[in-house]
Amino acid sequence: MATPKQTAKDLIEHLPDQASWNDIMYELYVKQKIEAGLKAVAEGRTVPHEEVKRRLMGKKQGA
Repeated sequence: MATPKQTAKDLIEHLPDQASWNDIMYELYVKQKIEAGLKAVAEGRTVPHEEVKRRLMGKKQGA
């Protein structure tokens, strides 16, 4: 498994030469968030879709 440093280097190498600091920071941010989400899924720290809908709609369970 690649280290965060190596992953960042690989990501930057694949960006166009004209990439701005903002482009680089955005890509690193998105990569980190995706990896954090995948880790949460692997650890079972997720909320089922129906539960999310129920929470967003403000409905009580079983109503």
